[in-house]
Amino acid sequence: MKKLTLLSFLFGFTFAVAAAETNTPAWLTRPLSLGDALNTVLAQNAAILKAKNDLEAAHGVVVQTRAVALPQLQATGQYKATDPGAVENFPGGLGTPQQNWNAGIQIVQNIYMGGKLIAAIRAADATKQQAVAIYQTAVADTLLQARLAYYDVLLAAQQITVREASVKLLQKELEDQQHRYDAGTVPHFNVLRAEVAVANERPALIQARNNYRIAKNNLANLLGYNLPREIWEDVPLNLTDTLDTAPYEVNLPDAIQQALARRTELTVARKNIDLQRLNVTSAKSGFKPTVSVFAGYDWFNARFTPPVELDHDIHGWNAGAQVSWNIFDGALSLGKVTQAKALYEKSKTDLDDQSRQIELAVRTAYSEYIQTRETLESQLKVQEQADEALREANARADAGTGTQLDVLDAETSLTQARTTQITAQHDYAAARARLERAIGADLAPAK
Repeated sequence: MKKLTLLSFLFGFTFAVAAAETNTPAWLTRPLSLGDALNTVLAQNAAILKAKNDLEAAHGVVVQTRAVALPQLQATGQYKATDPGAVENFPGGLGTPQQNWNAGIQIVQNIYMGGKLIAAIRAADATKQQAVAIYQTAVADTLLQARLAYYDVLLAAQQITVREASVKLLQKELEDQQHRYDAGTVPHFNVLRAEVAVANERPALIQARNNYRIAKNNLANLLGYNLPREIWEDVPLNLTDTLDTAPYEVNLPDAIQQALARRTELTVARKNIDLQRLNVTSAKSGFKPTVSVFAGYDWFNARFTPPVELDHDIHGWNAGAQVSWNIFDGALSLGKVTQAKALYEKSKTDLDDQSRQIELAVRTAYSEYIQTRETLESQLKVQEQADEALREANARADAGTGTQLDVLDAETSLTQARTTQITAQHDYAAARARLERAIGADLAPAK
């Protein structure tokens, strides 16, 4: 019975693994370069998709804003039946018919609204440009997040390699000390020290593997993937690019000037100034008259011309002009103008503040980039030196002129050198990406 249960469990486990492998989608295991990842983000990322919806919604706002300057075409119609007892008859027997109908069509065009018409047309154009800039800002921010997430996965993968190599190296030292202890050439203290070194290094390996899992989940989320429920820990992303450590020359004054000219956040702020200025014009229109013209055609049944029947209709055209002017509206227009002027001044202050913030962001990103570049350059020869130091420590230990502590110190230094080097490569690539975003460079992949 126990054998049957064990066979059933093994069969079920094998079937579950096979099912998980079968249900893994192809997009999850295909080679993924940085360019492919960014293109996938553009197509599937939720933040970009929502920004695109906001852009479409802004188009509706543009149409609404422009509507006040366009002609309005209206069609009306009515049929009415009246109780005979409520119908008044004129002397001679002629009276209002018990049933009436009318219909008409009319076009109305506002020709003067105190500057509000021109302001509406210009506001529609400014709103459209502002919406595009907001969308571009969302795209740039999301692409930067995806690029950094891609680099995080590459860093985590290399950290696992470094930690595994360190554990393997320390394990080898433990085995060597155990052999020497068995031969009676070293005390048991050497074995204990080697065991402690191995035990101390394993948590770092565990942490590296956890960082790798988290980094891949974060990248998959930014890519807009819905991970299958069968995938528990190891998301099978296959990244093909490496950390970008290519030289990148940048002149800080030129970078600041480029940021002030290209950053879409400033475009949004500038268009907001235009909109607030146009709102002042619209608010002032409340002090001025409104002039409109109209033309139409009406149909209605005869009421007093015999025969008074529903099918006897009278029709004809009409045209005219209309002027309206609120001489006093309870200071409503004055309040609107006061508010619009304050918001206009605020929008100009916001642009100045945004410009300073963007210049600060460029300077900060540049400083961080310089730091990471100098750190990367300082680590070019460190790993080679650490490898040579470990080789000499082992040689001295074998010759009896060195100690086990020298070997362990050299092994620790080598691990630290490897970790520092890959971290420097990651930090350099990330700092470059942030600097490019700060100066308004296009982060979208080349098509």
